Amino acid sequence: MKESFQQFITKNKTRTLILSGLVLLSLVYGLGQTIYQNLSLKKQVKTSEQTLQKVEQELADFKTDKERLLSALNKVQVQNNSVTQELNEMVGIVEIFQRIAQTDPQLLQKYSKIYFLNENYKPSALTVIDTKYLVTKDKPLEIHDRIWPFLANLLREAEEAQVPLRIISAYRSFDKQTTLKTTYRVTYGAGTANKFSADQGYSEHQLGTTVDFSTPTLGTNFDRFAKSEAYTWLLANAYRHGFILSYPKNNAYYVYEPWHWRFVGLDLAKQLHDEQKNFYDLDQRAINVYLATFFNGTTSGPILTN
Repeated sequence: MKESFQQFITKNKTRTLILSGLVLLSLVYGLGQTIYQNLSLKKQVKTSEQTLQKVEQELADFKTDKERLLSALNKVQVQNNSVTQELNEMVGIVEIFQRIAQTDPQLLQKYSKIYFLNENYKPSALTVIDTKYLVTKDKPLEIHDRIWPFLANLLREAEEAQVPLRIISAYRSFDKQTTLKTTYRVTYGAGTANKFSADQGYSEHQLGTTVDFSTPTLGTNFDRFAKSEAYTWLLANAYRHGFILSYPKNNAYYVYEPWHWRFVGLDLAKQLHDEQKNFYDLDQRAINVYLATFFNGTTSGPILTN
């Protein structure tokens, strides 16, 4: 007769206990392994977190260092730019002083009864004016060599505008002015002559920067020049070529001379035109500022030569 299940269990109790113990040990071991692995994993995670925090801190420090370096670099660049600007300004100032030193200071002096040119003064170089622009063809006239291109372009532009400008007088030496003034005194009397003619040493013509204009029709009789188309054109355009009217109406030096024009440079001529001021009304120190740019710039069109 077969054994019952209970009898089998009782009979094999010892074996069952042993097997149960083995199973329990196995479960305990597995649980221990799991706990160990979890602890190990937590340790690794903590280590990784610490490593990540360290890396993040290093990145933050690097970013801070980078910003400091960029800030320092910007400061250096600003300083370099400032130094470069200062150097450029110094170079510019030196160039200005060089131009001033190389430019005859007499060219912007106010001579009419104010400053005096001695009998030995003569422009550094003179050039003969093209005879086609002269009233009297057989009497050569001269002007400052570096001013001729500006005057030539003024004459060319007037010609293109069908305004027939002609020159009746230009550079006059000290001795020639003496002779001319003596003639005027004899002809008109000293009082009258002093109203329209400068004594020797006080004439702008001695500078070689000044011309007296007329037209083919008026010729040497240029007293009516103020009513001519040529004068109207000069009032509107002469400043663009560096020329200004020395003695306008109601000036304190001589009678109104619409024919008498002096070169003062493009910059100063433009300022006087724009502000409607007279050259002789400016303080000499304000005028001297323009000495550095006296020969600067060019007028419209190609420069003409003889």
